Formats: sequence, C-alpha cells, structure tokens
Amino acid sequence: MTEITTDLPGFPMPRTCPPAPPPEYAQLRADGPVSEVVLPDGRATWVITGYHLVREFLTDPRASKDSSHPGYPSPAPGFREATRGLAKGFVFQDPPEHTRHRRMVAGEFAVKPVKRMRANIQRIVDERIEALLVGDRPVDLVRALSLPVPSLVICELLGVPYSDRDFFHTRTAVAVSRSTAPQERVSVLTELREYLAELVEAKEGEPGDDLISRLIAKYRQAGEYDRERIVVTATMLLVAGHETTANMISLGTVALLENPDRLAELQADPAVVPRAVEELLRYFSIADVGTARVATADIELGDVVIREGDGVIALGAAANHDPAVFERPGDLDFHRGGGPHLAFGYGIHQCLGQNLARLELEIVFSTLFSRIPGLRLVTAASELPYKDEANIYGVHEVPVTW
Repeated sequence: MTEITTDLPGFPMPRTCPPAPPPEYAQLRADGPVSEVVLPDGRATWVITGYHLVREFLTDPRASKDSSHPGYPSPAPGFREATRGLAKGFVFQDPPEHTRHRRMVAGEFAVKPVKRMRANIQRIVDERIEALLVGDRPVDLVRALSLPVPSLVICELLGVPYSDRDFFHTRTAVAVSRSTAPQERVSVLTELREYLAELVEAKEGEPGDDLISRLIAKYRQAGEYDRERIVVTATMLLVAGHETTANMISLGTVALLENPDRLAELQADPAVVPRAVEELLRYFSIADVGTARVATADIELGDVVIREGDGVIALGAAANHDPAVFERPGDLDFHRGGGPHLAFGYGIHQCLGQNLARLELEIVFSTLFSRIPGLRLVTAASELPYKDEANIYGVHEVPVTW
C-alpha cells in the first residue's frame, strides 16, 4: 500500500481536547477497527483502533519494527531517513537480533533493580521541590520539575553529565516534533550520536558505575563489542528516558488539578497512587504512534487482509479509549476495570523503561501534592500550549502557583 492517494483521511490527526485522543479515532473504530489513512508523504497506511486487534497485531511475528523497510509508515516527514542512523538499535530490529540486544540492557530496567533506585529518585524529587518552594511564583512546572527529574534520573543511570542537559533537551524536542524539516531531524539526531560517541569512547578506557560502562563490559565479554551499537542504544535511552516521563509528569499534574475529587483520593490514601499512575497513563496515551510496523507477509486482521509490505500503526490512544473494554473511557477513574492499558505498547517491543517510568511518576505525584497541597494552575488547562505537533504528546509549559 505505497501508492500516493488523497481520498483517505489524513494522519496524524490532532487532539482537539487535550486528555482525549483525536475525535476521528472513534469514527474510524465505528467504521471498522482496521482502516486506511494517508500519511504526510501522501502514502496510504493502515491504522488499528480496536483494543483487541491492537494486541493481536502487536504480538504477530509478521509485524516488523524495521524502520528501514520501504513500507514502514512515517508519521512525520523524513522519519525513516532520520532513523537510518539508529539501525543498530534494538528498538528498530526484529528477532533474533532484537531479542539478543534487548536482553543486554533489559536487566537494568527489571523490577528489582528499579526498586533499588527509589531512594535516589526520591532525593532528586525532594531537591527539585525544595528549589521550587524557595523560588519565585508563579513557576513553570515543566522547567522546574517535569524535565529535571527524569533527566537527572536517566543521566545518572547512563553516566551522562547532567550539565549537558540543555544540549539533549533541545535536540530531543526538535527530533520528536512533526513540524521539523527532514534534514534538521537527521542533523539533531546525528549531533546526539556524536556527543554520545565521545562519551562511550571515554568510558571504554575509564569505565564508571553506570549503564553505558556496564554495556561496554557485557558486549566485550560476549566477544561482539561494537561502539556504534552502544552509542545508538544510549541515544534511544537518553531520548526516551526523559521526554516521555517529563510529559506525563506535566500532563498528569494538570489532569489531577482539573479533577479535584481524584486528587483528593490520591492525597488521602497512598495506596491509590499506583492505580492513579496507571489510569493517567491510559488516559493520555502520549506515545500514540510509537507502534508503527510493516507487514512482512499477508496478515488477516478482523475482516481485513493487510498485504505484505503494507505499513500499519496500532493506535494506543484509540485502544486505550475503546468503550468495549474501558467503560466511560473519557473519565479519569482510579478504580477502573477492563483490560490492562497499552500505553507502553504490547508484545516484545513494549517499553523497556516502563518500571522506571512508573516509579518516577508515583514518587513525583505523591511528593508534589503532599508538599504543596495548595498547588493550582495559573492558566486554564484549555489554554495551555500543548504539543499537538509532537509524536510524543505533552505540554510545553505549565504555570503554577500555591
């Protein structure tokens, strides 16, 4: 399905109500949970909007994550060209390569190692809130808390100097924006890789107590050390490790302030916090297009046959708001039933850092609202500058006071 067409609905589709997925998703699901849309480059691709079919597709071995494939759907101009430099990253590989290289790093993000990070994350959150409390008001929560917390955590984990945070913050923002020109996207990702290549080279001679140094040792021990592979892995972890969690801290705070009854639940009972985090992840589903795939063989899905070489995007936000699974999906409900949300994807490519993200969100929300119970928005939630142009949804700034 690579022909140029203009007869289909355009994709990506904007969110018109910040917490909700694009309203067109509901219509697509009603028309048929597997539908055709047209991408910015004029090519047609499939989108899946039904929860159960999204799960089915994401576990199908014929659904490839290889972004270099000509049929891979590009949600933004130049995406495939930009990701060619990430070809050695396991995120864009299929088994057996994906399995082997993901296993090298997966242990760092398992439940027990992440739990051991709790005290350090709590220290980081406490320090940022202390700085927030003694500073001027109002304050932008994004700059004061949402970005610094996950940035500090991932920098310490990887062994990246936090003093360089502005360098990778600005380049990550450009890389994930749909409005970025193709060549600029390639350029900023190249700059990030060059920066990390110097860091990896330094750690080859002087290893530290950090993930990059441990990866170097693991690959050397396995007899398959490749500096470029380490650099690409570090690039993906650095970008994903702060951008997604930072956006969820900001959006989650806005949602809680806009839903005082839910906030009161969270403040009254610490046991509610993990459930609140899961519901907020479902509610926003910020990495909606991160489940792009290309079919390596014909796949029958529902009443549709996806042909070999066709691009497919399994829409997480649509699945997480499927009323057949989540009753009143537009409500924020910490005691909701239904299936597990798909905010971290599903299957072998589901988010590697989900345990770390959950822990950071739990600590931030429980600490922020216990330390500053009178926190409030300065600007109405509907007037905030949301990242409608980004592949990872979020908000640019959140002015708050108390």
